[in-house]
Amino acid sequence: MNAAVRRRLLRAAPAAVLLLAVTACSGGAQEATPAAPSAASASRGQQDTTAPIPPSPSGSTAMDIRVTLDGRPVEATLNSSPAARDFAALLPLTLSLEDFHGIERVADLPRKLDTDGAPVPVAAQVGDIAYYAPWGNLALFYQDGPAPSADLLVLGHLDVSADQLGRATRITLEAAS
Repeated sequence: MNAAVRRRLLRAAPAAVLLLAVTACSGGAQEATPAAPSAASASRGQQDTTAPIPPSPSGSTAMDIRVTLDGRPVEATLNSSPAARDFAALLPLTLSLEDFHGIERVADLPRKLDTDGAPVPVAAQVGDIAYYAPWGNLALFYQDGPAPSADLLVLGHLDVSADQLGRATRITLEAAS
């Protein structure tokens, strides 16, 4: 083999290795698809703004919980992230809520949550139940939140109007039976 052919092969080798690596990593992978809007939100003509809930490594999916805001029941779901499972271990909880910057209602949790294995950050949306790791508090968004941040983990979603959530002063969260 002459020197010119050898140089061309050496230049092409890294690209071939990269192509093989990408192909091997993506082969058989399934992409998550967004969940269909709930019947309740579809009947009210609202768009479902929750992020898709990927299955956890153990294969489990979203967890239903019982929630009351100011004594009124609301539909709620936690995702399957490790932080959401750690949060579920704290239930039942009754927390007083305070407004924070006209965007969210916040409450202190009894302890910090385990954030190991946190999913890719997403921007919080109206109705999201989130955990702000630096302060160890729960955040319930009644306005769309800031840009995605590794410090803010979305734990789940409340099916409630922004107005009702924005006025809430007390929340009770319990494991669904």
